[in-house]
Amino acid sequence: MQCPRCHHEDTKVIETRLVKGNHAIRRRRECLGCEHRFTTIEEILREGLVVVKRDGSREPLDLAKLASGIRKATDKRPVETERIDLLISSVIEEINTRFEDEVPSKDIGEIIMQKLQVVDQIAYVRFASVYREFRDIEELARVIEQLRKGGKVP
Repeated sequence: MQCPRCHHEDTKVIETRLVKGNHAIRRRRECLGCEHRFTTIEEILREGLVVVKRDGSREPLDLAKLASGIRKATDKRPVETERIDLLISSVIEEINTRFEDEVPSKDIGEIIMQKLQVVDQIAYVRFASVYREFRDIEELARVIEQLRKGGKVP
């Protein structure tokens, strides 16, 4: 495993534990080069899950694309990397639990927004503004006002 800080190739595992109902393994690691500590999560990935896009087209579920969208929404926000990784894992776990062979892209977006709203409201607004394709500033303002009032945004 490569260190995310110095890219050194050698790390040692400090702690290992099962998480997510024993469906994943969380490992705490330490870089042997710079002594930076970080966490990795190993999960079982299902093969062949297909995303049904808004236009009806189908493509294989791309976990890197899913993670990239979440990371862009949380970029430069005070959200720890480990929390982002756990959020991504939680989204993937929910998709795997709720869907057999096909998952509508709409449902993926809704799952992500539901979880982002709890983690960071600005990240939620960033993601929602792209995902929901707000037509005007008033639509965005209504969502922000709902967040201010402490309510969940539908």
